[in-house]
Amino acid sequence: MSVTMALIGNPNCGKTTLFNKLTGANQRVGNWPGVTIDKKTGRIHGHDIDVVDLPGIYSLSPYSPEEIVSRDFLLHETPDVVVNIVDATNIERNLFLTLQVLDLGIPTVIALNMMDQVEKLGDKVDVDRLSKSLGCPVVPISALKNKGVDDLVAKVERAAASGHGPDAVEFDRDIEDVISSAVSSLGDRVPKERSRFYAVKMVERDERVCGEFPDTCEAISSEVEDLERRMDDEMDSIMADARYNLISDIVGQSLKRAPRNGKGTLSDRIDRVVTSRIWGIPIFLGVLSIVFLGIIGFSWGDFSITGIGTYFTDWLNGFIEDPIQSGVAEWCASIGVSEAMTSLLVDGIIGGVGAVIGFLPQMLVLFLALCILEDIGYMSRIAFVMDRIFRHFGLSGKSLIPILVGTGCGVPGIMASRTIESERDRRITAMTVTFIPCGAKLPVIAMITSAIFGGNGLVAVFSYVLGIVVILISGIILKKFRRLSGEATPFIMELPPYHIPSAVNVIKGTLDRGWAFVKKAGTIILLASIVIWVLSSYTWGLQYNAGDINDSILASIGHAISYVFMPLGWGDNWELSVGTITGLIAKENVIGTFGTLFGIEAGESGEGLEAVLGTMLSSASGLSFLAFNLICAPCFAAMGAMHRELGSWKSTGMAVAYQCVMAYAVALIIYGILGCIDGWNTIMVDGVATDLGVPVASTVAAIIVLAVMAYVLWAKDPFRQLHDGSREASE
Repeated sequence: MSVTMALIGNPNCGKTTLFNKLTGANQRVGNWPGVTIDKKTGRIHGHDIDVVDLPGIYSLSPYSPEEIVSRDFLLHETPDVVVNIVDATNIERNLFLTLQVLDLGIPTVIALNMMDQVEKLGDKVDVDRLSKSLGCPVVPISALKNKGVDDLVAKVERAAASGHGPDAVEFDRDIEDVISSAVSSLGDRVPKERSRFYAVKMVERDERVCGEFPDTCEAISSEVEDLERRMDDEMDSIMADARYNLISDIVGQSLKRAPRNGKGTLSDRIDRVVTSRIWGIPIFLGVLSIVFLGIIGFSWGDFSITGIGTYFTDWLNGFIEDPIQSGVAEWCASIGVSEAMTSLLVDGIIGGVGAVIGFLPQMLVLFLALCILEDIGYMSRIAFVMDRIFRHFGLSGKSLIPILVGTGCGVPGIMASRTIESERDRRITAMTVTFIPCGAKLPVIAMITSAIFGGNGLVAVFSYVLGIVVILISGIILKKFRRLSGEATPFIMELPPYHIPSAVNVIKGTLDRGWAFVKKAGTIILLASIVIWVLSSYTWGLQYNAGDINDSILASIGHAISYVFMPLGWGDNWELSVGTITGLIAKENVIGTFGTLFGIEAGESGEGLEAVLGTMLSSASGLSFLAFNLICAPCFAAMGAMHRELGSWKSTGMAVAYQCVMAYAVALIIYGILGCIDGWNTIMVDGVATDLGVPVASTVAAIIVLAVMAYVLWAKDPFRQLHDGSREASE
């Protein structure tokens, strides 16, 4: 009979590393029903044990989607055994979750992870005493070095076979009396082994449990209120203090710490520099620069370095063009395939999808860098450092977590805003998180960088800094609206110790993200490329126009909408306008659209995508085009996620409108100001530099927009007096 094992623990406790060690390649990744949180399941090789990896959480209180998912699975799916991963370097913090897990009455095994780090510190853990105090087996392990994992699996099998849950770890007598009353009131309405968990949550006034059993909560309300009066505190605080008092006693008996060096641990010494007020931001910008210079490269005058991502991207693009595109064209000609079908295959499908796939090497290098930084522990430091800046702009450092998630994909970034307690901050974060470039926007950045700026990776750094700046400006602007006004919530975050990144975790995370990119190219981008080809190859009379794209359906649509973008410097070319609109489906479509359109236009000349763009965009209009596409409304999937977070299509529509207006304003300012600088509004025509002159109308409009934006930013908060009054009343 198969055993179901639930893996639970705090974030950064090594849970993912252990899951990978236990299951190897026998893993499946999906989503929990109703949420976009990863659901990872697997099977231990050589054992009849199915492993369910629950999201990393700090408690079983239902305040975040991750906590709800974990709690519902443990309560309703009833796993045969729970393995609670505890970071042995921070036992006190981790045992807060452990005590709640033990209340569930499910057979439990504690995996005391990172014991190699404990030994380095010189600390000693009395495992037997700790096991006796918690009433369940405790197994010391090092998931990273694969030590103790076999012993853990053996203890799991024994615990599952016994079917006995751990003994209750009891609180003070006063609290236990109220819990006993709750258990008695519940009777047999819940399984006996779960009764203590439900009773404790009733005492804490847990909303979900009290909503499920209102009569029982009402029956013990007088005892709870009496206890609050005697303790002079709220019940949830009383229970938290009681847990930490228990934890303090347990750890005091089980852990002997070695004398600490006055300089602190290596992590402490690194953090004094990495998270300092002076060096924190420069180091972050330096790390960002190293990542993108390594991916894209660097050029300054005659000096240039090709990034590793660009090197392989150039190779892959060359391979797609020749032999794939040319080979397919020759094969079609040899067997008599019609001109229209040949164009569909070569220009539509291979040109469109291939233009996106060509950037896969750069994407993989970016994902690799992000996975390494995340595994090391630096990502949490970025959030800590940026909190100091965010608070000056009315935002909390908690907004940084969704933004960091959003660098991979905007959808989970928006969903991650759920972990922010303040509704105002949560809504603002959901509206602005997509300003940070996601993985899908990297090909657009790389395209403009290569076509206009000679492959200078600093353009990518500019793109991410621009995203952060626009988020900060939006924090001030949106807080001026009554519904979104208010003070930023406090930010408290645990900084995990630095770790040597796990090669397995890094490679697996990189490949998973890369495969998601390829799947999108093979579905959404493929369909969009075919639609773009049809619209650009046929006239309104449904006549195939054999390469004369200017008479096509798409050209007439593009010309109609291009007037909107003329003040931004790139409205004269309808192809750029069409690419921007198709990018709303998926940002990769910008590249796919250009790959299809310019492939048809190139005909026999075979001009590359970058060469064509170089004749359309100057440095000023290129940055304007890039800024607009980075900041404007995200893809349809991200809009759907935004709707789920904001709760209505009206709010979503207003958020999308704000994003588009902000994108237009920023792009106008960039083009209007930079276009006045000598050499910034120059394009290459037949190899000759042609100066387009100063965009006077755009410059005047940019100055007006700058003035309006400055006024809005520095204007007095209309609801400041209301906030101050509310704060005084609460005090």
